This record gives sequence, C-alpha cells and structure tokens, in this order.
Amino acid sequence: MKLVYQGKTKDVYALEDGNYLLKFKDDVTGENGVFDPGANSVGLTIEGAGRAGLKLTKLFFERLKSEGIPTHYIDCDIEAATMTVKPATMFGNGIEVICRFRAVGSFIRRYGMYAEEGQQLDAFVEVTLKDDKRQDPPINEDALHMLGILTRDEYKTLKDLTVKISNIVKDELSKKGIELYDIKLEFGRIGDDRHIALIDEISGGNMRAYKDGKYIEPLELEKLMTL
Repeated sequence: MKLVYQGKTKDVYALEDGNYLLKFKDDVTGENGVFDPGANSVGLTIEGAGRAGLKLTKLFFERLKSEGIPTHYIDCDIEAATMTVKPATMFGNGIEVICRFRAVGSFIRRYGMYAEEGQQLDAFVEVTLKDDKRQDPPINEDALHMLGILTRDEYKTLKDLTVKISNIVKDELSKKGIELYDIKLEFGRIGDDRHIALIDEISGGNMRAYKDGKYIEPLELEKLMTL
C-alpha cells in the first residue's frame, strides 16, 4: 500500500489493483473541543470514533446499494477501521453537498434574520467548495458551471442524488426514533463513463441527528443504530 493522502478524519492508500483503502481515524471535526460536522479543522479525538463511523458507513452504503444508488463502496474491515473503494475523480479540488431538514448550524448563522432555530426545511441542498483557506465558501449552480467545476446536467444529478440519499438516511434513522437535521455528502466521478457517485463516508461525523430533541454524539449514534 502507498499512502497518497492524509486527511483530517481518514488517510487514503493506493492498492496494487487500482482501488483505494481508506483508514478511518478517531479524529473528528469541530472547534474548541466541540464536535461540528461543518467545521474545516480537527476539533477533538474520540476513542473508537473511526470504527464507529465505519460501522454506520457500512450500514448506509449497503442500504444505498440495495436501492441502486451509485457509490464508491466495495467492502470494509470494521476491526481494522478500513474501507476499500473504487477510484474517483473529484469536482475541481473537491466539493461538499449539504442537505438540511432543519435550520441549524451555519444555516442559522447566515439566515437567522428570516429563520428560527430548528425550523423545518424541505431537504434544502447547498454546495460548498472544499477550501480550508476560505472556510469552505458556499457556491451556486451558475458559479459551478461558469468556473468549469461541473456542468448544469451534473449539478441536477448531484442535487437529485443528494435529496434521494439524504431521505434514505433519514428513513433509516427514523426506524430508531432518531431525526436527521442535516447531512454533509461528497461526490465524485467514477468509471469509464465518469458517472456521478457518492464517495467518502456516511457517519455520525458528517451529520446532525437528534432523539427526543437532544443532539446525539457520533459514538452514541452508532450504538443506537447498530443495537
């Protein structure tokens, strides 16, 4: 294996067969020791967070596979906290897509003049650029197209997949009496036909979930979902 990238929450290794191995870490994003899925820096380390994140990722990716949703997932090893994935090409230097079902976090910080904390949203989709230096700025369809990051057709596919995937995750959580407030997803182009597919992970580290009005920490979410 060859280390090709060291990320905030996982490292990426190239395998001899052309696929990649993701090694999940116990680091999570946040600020001042408080977890925040929207933060662009490591805020704290939680023992077992890597394996917990992978358990949830496995659960969700296998559900998506059964629904025919394209992803980069091949298989995983929970004990080793590793996941084998297909190679993918990023959009530009990487984008993140957030789907919001309730107004919390940066949505309230930006639109608090008009929105109330916890207000219900209709699967609101927003795209941000992965750019730590500029604090992951939001970007719209027009700018994505004009800057050559993706085409308008790709944007439509991206948005449709985001809403579909987010609702599937929301449905899985609701089976345990858990409500999904928002989720952050990543996509890339995969295969010879360069089709758009979900990449990265789906875990407590990239979503806000609540039960009985109380926020659920990533490790607790994994426990509740895998009981």
